[in-house]
Amino acid sequence: MSDSGHDDYEDRLQAWVGRELLTRRFGQDPVNVPMIRHWVEAMEDDNPVHLDEDAARETGRDGVVAPASMVQAWTMRGYAASVRPDPAPTGSDELTALLAEGGYTSVVATDSEFEFVRELVPGDRVSVEEVVQSISPEKKTGLGAGRFISTLRTYRDASGEVVATQGWRLLRFRPAEKPAPKALRPRPPINPDNAFWFEAAREHRLVIQRCADCKSLRHPPGPCCPQCGSFAWDTVEAQGDGHVYSYVVNHHPRHPAFDYPLVVAVIELAEGTRLIANMTGVAPADVEVGMPVVLDWIDPDPDLSLPAFRPADAAKES
Repeated sequence: MSDSGHDDYEDRLQAWVGRELLTRRFGQDPVNVPMIRHWVEAMEDDNPVHLDEDAARETGRDGVVAPASMVQAWTMRGYAASVRPDPAPTGSDELTALLAEGGYTSVVATDSEFEFVRELVPGDRVSVEEVVQSISPEKKTGLGAGRFISTLRTYRDASGEVVATQGWRLLRFRPAEKPAPKALRPRPPINPDNAFWFEAAREHRLVIQRCADCKSLRHPPGPCCPQCGSFAWDTVEAQGDGHVYSYVVNHHPRHPAFDYPLVVAVIELAEGTRLIANMTGVAPADVEVGMPVVLDWIDPDPDLSLPAFRPADAAKES
């Protein structure tokens, strides 16, 4: 926004000071005992003057009185009115639109200060009106740059006498932009036969399952040796050297957890077994079948570590 545009916008905002946000509007229902009962039960307010006529008269009152803090509740529009807004925009709607024009699209209440003039009794009809008192210059807050909007709400009875006032302040702010968290990689299917392999990977150890009887190495892990049929096994730790046996460059479909283009390679380890892994530190166009590679690791999140491979020549240069 240019300086002249900023000044014009500031003038339009400040023109709202002293204007009505809400023209006098009566609540839908008069003050009544059933609503008082709901309130005091919810608030665990055990003051007897709110429900017990005799107790109220003993204090010099004519009868039960509503809790002072309920004054705002008597003028709330209710659910039905909130989902079927009035067709004509209110002053509050107009100011909200002007603030949104400046990017102040989020809101949080910061202050509410009541002054009570008299107690409300069953049968009172309460109205509310609201006037803008001040709009602050833009302030930097922990939520984002914003403006404090101070208003005064005046509550009246049916005859127009003031029964309470409420100083009300909102922070309308421009929410700070936050980078969207990167999606998690899809979880590998872990079962009793391969859990040991992923546990070693979290420690940055690449292990290979070995038959305890015929000493054959195998990958992926399985319960039984394909050579001799033995169910006994242990592991050896791979040296981390190998070469690209084959590869593809994946462009589509795209998953938000990965950066594209994505090289997916079949790596043949020096020990003779093969595994599928990503390539790192190399452009897709530079990958070749037979390329010597060394072990690297990808830690996409705290719960997952996976082996990857990078060119052996690049590893030597670094």
